[in-house]
Amino acid sequence: MSELTRRSFLKTTTAAGLASLPAARVLATPSSEDPLGIRGQFPVTNEMAYLNTASVGPLSRTAHNALAAYADEKMLHRNPASRRIAKAGARAKFARLFGADEDEIAFLYSSSDGENIVVNAIDWKAGDNIVLDELHFATSFVLYRDLEKRSGVQLRIVPSNGGQARVEDFERMTDARTRLLSVAWVSNRNGFRYDLPSLSELAHANGAYLYADGIQALGTFSTNLHDEGVDFACGNGYKWLFADFGCAPMYIRREHLEWMRPDRHGHGQVAEALPNHRFRLKTTAEKFEHANIAYGPITAMDAALDLLIEVGLDRIENHTTELAGQLFNGVKELGLNLFTPPGTQSSIVSFYHGLDSTTLSSELAAAKVPVTFQEKGELLRSAVAMFNNQSDVDQLLGVLSKLV
Repeated sequence: MSELTRRSFLKTTTAAGLASLPAARVLATPSSEDPLGIRGQFPVTNEMAYLNTASVGPLSRTAHNALAAYADEKMLHRNPASRRIAKAGARAKFARLFGADEDEIAFLYSSSDGENIVVNAIDWKAGDNIVLDELHFATSFVLYRDLEKRSGVQLRIVPSNGGQARVEDFERMTDARTRLLSVAWVSNRNGFRYDLPSLSELAHANGAYLYADGIQALGTFSTNLHDEGVDFACGNGYKWLFADFGCAPMYIRREHLEWMRPDRHGHGQVAEALPNHRFRLKTTAEKFEHANIAYGPITAMDAALDLLIEVGLDRIENHTTELAGQLFNGVKELGLNLFTPPGTQSSIVSFYHGLDSTTLSSELAAAKVPVTFQEKGELLRSAVAMFNNQSDVDQLLGVLSKLV
């Protein structure tokens, strides 16, 4: 998808009859220290070299101010309609930014909710199978192991090969009884980025669906969900969208909306009240919003998407993948064992540091370089976001170079 400018976005939303969007914010003039002119939006950059967005992304001033305004509104009850406006705005912005239609987007509480909805909608038969790989997030294994026990389906786990799971590896485990392929679009473990169109072609050729956990992907590169061929994808606001916990946008390809049934029910699904306590229910993806949604996180999402639109996903991708590549090369030059495969186009760089994890953690804390340790402290995962710069990367490499 070409870079979505704020001007073109305003035209499309105005044509759709949406409420007026806030006036455009002016980003700082780009510089070597601030390549995207965005660091002023993230006060965390004044405190530390924050390389941990793959865990939790910091709030921008934009999202913070929107949340503060929401809290004021709720405290004083001045404009209750603002909640509905934020919900409509966030849905429209997310759909256009990521190449979907508004009626294909639901706002859930967590990305785990999304995969549970998909699994509970499929009519499983004993002997069916699900194919996923070992780079996936823990939620999927918990979900499918339970499904294995109660439905007699088989879980097939593709082993990683050099830190990646290739399409041909999935192909060897996929057959006519495969109902679902499930991947983490970008792996939370090492940043490996999957080729969704190829996996979609494989799944559909065998009569299966493709689910993508997009929590480490959405907001890090330009994409079009229709073109990706994925059937279902779900993310959340608290990482690379720089919003908050509790707002998980889920994409459901339109062709599946008719057969997919919600796994829980409530007043949020009502489109029209009919006589005798009967109802006409919603048929869009909103039917999965069975109850009141979290309006605070929705408000943060609405504002955070404005910021992503203004910066541009293409610019974010180019900046972060370049920085991640420099970090990758720096770690390699130090002789450390990289878990992220070469050529990975994502914002995550993971490696086995081979050092005393307590000492390394202490040194990083002293240098104010937040990262994530995994696998009992042996694996270090770093994440480069749009507000990071070369100095942040150098601070991490500097700590490592003192200890290796």
